[in-house]
Amino acid sequence: MDKKVRVHVFIEGIVQGVSFRYYTYKLAKKLNINGWIKNLPDGRVEAIFEGDEENVNKILEFCKKGPEGALVTNIEIIQEKYLNEFSDFEIIY
Repeated sequence: MDKKVRVHVFIEGIVQGVSFRYYTYKLAKKLNINGWIKNLPDGRVEAIFEGDEENVNKILEFCKKGPEGALVTNIEIIQEKYLNEFSDFEIIY
């Protein structure tokens, strides 16, 4: 059985207005990751990912560079206790 993990991330740089949330959402659905992603008023993107450790690592690798047009300057990754509190992945507006 794959290990389940949860991470809380804050992504800085040119990460708003470049479809960052949309592409992350599409990848999360493909990788069976649950949680959410949203823009913050200070220009960062915040997300929580829950799922198989291997798949969460894949989405983190994506978040380190983002989609075309993004420029990630920093990513803060906080390991949290896996809670299995989400049944889906959503973009919070």
